[in-house]
Amino acid sequence: MSKGHVPAAVPAKRYELERLRDPETAAAYLSIAAKDDDPAAFLQALRNVTEAMGGVSKIAERTGLNRQQLYRTLSKDGNPELRSLTKILDASGVRLQFVAQRSTRRAGSAAKAAARRAA
Repeated sequence: MSKGHVPAAVPAKRYELERLRDPETAAAYLSIAAKDDDPAAFLQALRNVTEAMGGVSKIAERTGLNRQQLYRTLSKDGNPELRSLTKILDASGVRLQFVAQRSTRRAGSAAKAAARRAA
């Protein structure tokens, strides 16, 4: 019984980088990493997005940041300044955005108000 030709699996890293070339996917990926409350996880996600968008050299070129400084910023021991972070995100087609957290009380009140308006 012949199994025929079975295509090789796509390596996970290559697949991940292909997906992260889409700015919407990159934004969602970074948002999830930021929610983990683990700076190392966010920094790894930022490195992955940088790699997907052409690598450090390409991002340095787009941002005007020094390539060597960018390598240090994105290293495991890196600690990006807000200015550098926003430039990296901008060059990746992503922006940093802050949203208010909804409290349960406010969300409940809003839902009740919406229900009253609909009735």
